[in-house]
Amino acid sequence: MNHYTFDEIKIGLSHSFTVTMTEEKHNMFTALSGDENPMHMDEEYSKAHGYDHKLVYGMATASLYSTLVGMYLPGEHCIFHEIDVKFNAPVYVGDMLTVEGTVKETHELFKRVKIKATIRNQAGVKVSSANLTVGVNE
Repeated sequence: MNHYTFDEIKIGLSHSFTVTMTEEKHNMFTALSGDENPMHMDEEYSKAHGYDHKLVYGMATASLYSTLVGMYLPGEHCIFHEIDVKFNAPVYVGDMLTVEGTVKETHELFKRVKIKATIRNQAGVKVSSANLTVGVNE
């Protein structure tokens, strides 16, 4: 976990990490969300609707933005205020996702940071993009 204070955060600072979306993670999100839509649960149903496999939940993918700000940028001193997220391409169980964020703005008065973030799969395809606003408590 990183421990950036507001004064240490500069425009252009970036961090990334990689995670694999496993069946176990997919099932944990199903249990947490209660969303049992067949697009996420039934391989044949998803294929019949034009996808290669059952879909990983978009919100499970987007939850990785919480990991980005809570663990890496800024890390320990982070309070998540706002997210504007887009889902650009499907994510499937087994995909290796790289999450990257770069500081685009800092606001001294409220100690807030704006981060542009993306998630790409193992083929380099952008599966999600987001604008994040976080507070920094140090």
